[in-house]
Amino acid sequence: QVQLVESGGGLVQAGGSLRLSCAASGRTFSISNYAMAWFRRAPGKEREAVAAITRGGGSTYYTDSVKGRFAISRDNAKNAVYLQMNNLKPEDTAVYYCAASTTILTTSTPGTYNYWGQGTQVTVSS
Repeated sequence: QVQLVESGGGLVQAGGSLRLSCAASGRTFSISNYAMAWFRRAPGKEREAVAAITRGGGSTYYTDSVKGRFAISRDNAKNAVYLQMNNLKPEDTAVYYCAASTTILTTSTPGTYNYWGQGTQVTVSS
């Protein structure tokens, strides 16, 4: 059974930083076979792709609102993915989800992701 478990969320003031982690597990599951992404869902809004990274880490995607502030990375040896979030803004408040996709390229389409974590809450106060 595949599990993606997010951690690192919390309450932070505007301008602060958080680092989210996603730990993957499963008897034969290796994130090296998957593109990985972070999505978020804010209250009353649709789920959106925040950042994505290809299997080898050579290509990344960021939604416009986080470019220059967030950085996605992965450690295939540790079966883990990270999201470094700097200069956080109140509009970044959301539940953040880790997801895995068998696609070759990065994708921002939720339906292309095969596995999802339960989410971690990020709250940014003004």
